[in-house]
Amino acid sequence: MNVSEARDSIEKLADEIRKHNYNYYVLSKPVISDYEFDRLLQRLIELEKAFPALLSPDSPTQHVGGEITKDFRQIVHKYPMLSLGNTYSEEDIRDFEERIHKTIGYEVEYVCELKFDGVAIGLTYRNGRLVQAVTRGDGIRGDDVTTNVKTIKSIPLRLQGRDYPEEFEIRGEIILPHASFEKMNEQRMEDGEDPFANPRNAASGTLKMQDSAEVARRNLDGFFYYLPGNDLPFRTHYESLQAARLWGFKISEYAVRCKTIGDIFDYLSTWDQARHELPYDIDGIVIKVNDIRQQELLGFTAKSPRWAIACKFKAEQVSTRLLSVDFQVGRTGAVTPVANLEPVQLAGTVVKRATLHNAGVISTLDVRIGDMVFVEKGGEIIPKIISVDLGERPAGATQLNFITHCPECGTLLIRTEGEAAWYCPNEQGCPPQIKGKLEHFISRKAMNIDSLGEGKIEILFDNGLVHNYADLYNLTYDQLIGLEKTYEPSGEKKEKKISFREKTVSNILNGIDASKGVSFDRVLYALGIRFVGETVAKKLAFHFITVEKLMEADYDRLVEVEEIGEKIAQSIRSWFSDPQHTALIGKLRAAGILFRIDESLVTRLSDRLAGLTFVVSGTFQNFSRDELKKTIETHGGKNIGSISSKTSYLLAGENMGPEKRKKAEKLGVPIISESDFVKILLEN
Repeated sequence: MNVSEARDSIEKLADEIRKHNYNYYVLSKPVISDYEFDRLLQRLIELEKAFPALLSPDSPTQHVGGEITKDFRQIVHKYPMLSLGNTYSEEDIRDFEERIHKTIGYEVEYVCELKFDGVAIGLTYRNGRLVQAVTRGDGIRGDDVTTNVKTIKSIPLRLQGRDYPEEFEIRGEIILPHASFEKMNEQRMEDGEDPFANPRNAASGTLKMQDSAEVARRNLDGFFYYLPGNDLPFRTHYESLQAARLWGFKISEYAVRCKTIGDIFDYLSTWDQARHELPYDIDGIVIKVNDIRQQELLGFTAKSPRWAIACKFKAEQVSTRLLSVDFQVGRTGAVTPVANLEPVQLAGTVVKRATLHNAGVISTLDVRIGDMVFVEKGGEIIPKIISVDLGERPAGATQLNFITHCPECGTLLIRTEGEAAWYCPNEQGCPPQIKGKLEHFISRKAMNIDSLGEGKIEILFDNGLVHNYADLYNLTYDQLIGLEKTYEPSGEKKEKKISFREKTVSNILNGIDASKGVSFDRVLYALGIRFVGETVAKKLAFHFITVEKLMEADYDRLVEVEEIGEKIAQSIRSWFSDPQHTALIGKLRAAGILFRIDESLVTRLSDRLAGLTFVVSGTFQNFSRDELKKTIETHGGKNIGSISSKTSYLLAGENMGPEKRKKAEKLGVPIISESDFVKILLEN
């Protein structure tokens, strides 16, 4: 295939994939299977790799991510990104309408929209292509997060149609749907990290991540609702939304035009209840004057437009009695206080339990057993207690103190400086920690022993058959056959029984045996080292290749690995310095578990760069950063994330951060260009 043929094929594939992206992520009406879509995308990736000069910045492959952004540039907004005035009452809405009428008369039409609970964003398009994405910031300037926003599949990198302005900005909200939020928090808790409090915080944190590939995996979404500027070809705001929909933007289907204040109140009343059925969070509605000429007449205050107002829903709260407090121990040893409540209806569900987070929260609230407490549910994993009704406090109620010893094994709790949680350090002897670690070890993204799900780990532990990961590989048919347990699943009244019959036992043993083929990076993740999630485990495995080299690595060598910071490095050193853990590695190795990366996965073309370490920073003319890093690895070199005296070269492109250059110059690390790198590769 020549360049001309490749260009035609790439353009046709890209157009087809854009249409399928729009159908799936914007219209929610896919017309092909995921398998067929993946084949199209893979074909496009292969063509772009074969003909890198034909890779376009608006190619659908750019949704995958891969670029690393260390510093987010500050960008001044062309039009200030003002906030909206907020109201919580019908009286305020009536006052808003009266002010409108005093200025422009009584012939006013409004548009009512959902107020998405996310992160405000402004996207700039030039000649139909996305060129910049900037957060709200302080309203005057925000952060350039273009690289990360490009990974959001519902956001068009190239617009549809032809009738869009040559250059314009569109504003909206980046959100994290409930399904993505729950999946992400499950993963964080598996990794021993604190879950995000709500989808908005998670979306905000995700937008500022350095690795755009990780942003892509989190499945952000976005809705758009405003085109600022004076030279746009629209008479009304509603008309501009319909045009933006045709260009490929995700515009809410729930925006409606309202003629009277009664229509507005009906809309508000509807969504105060219906919002619980949405797959994402909203925290109110927005009311806007529809006519753009009238908007111009009304103008702006220093902080907000006079032609729009946000009516926010009151956070849902209920009052109920605190009956008792349990202290739960997780697989990392963190102890969490959980309040048991008199059952109460809240946000469409019956609430019986609420989190008290940690010792600091208990102390701040001064909560006591028997208190009437106010419980709120605003996007959190479980409801939380926000305050106490002191007027209803029972006589003689005594102060609730955080426990000093583990409720499961009696070990004295400890707290690391700078952290809020108290921990049980008895990880080898505390039952919920042992069971939690075993459940993590067998999970799908770790060793994938799915035949051991459904509470079977608890049966094995209760019968004294497993205390650590290695014990799983010593299980026999005779030990397992006939085991059973009756239990009551959470939230259900009927009891269930698990019985280890012949087929069950056979499946378990086959699943355990199959897990011996799991790759080293997943084994490393399965070990449950604190802060070592899937991504970190993969980077460590491919950097060190074998567990021996990882175990020998000191702190300085660990922090050289991309994305490995002080906290992760210290956690890894601490884990491998424990003799019980090194003994466990030995037992797992004897059982046949893989503790080295398969050489076939680390393609080595030559050893020309063997012994050399590189820091790659900036943007390059002929290669992407990922291509340069892959070239380094395939010729025997190593990529590291930070500069030290041991760094061989700083491979510097345009827009490289000045701090890296200063550090390299201070340490005497050679700074080379893209062409210098090619010469080194050819000469060695």
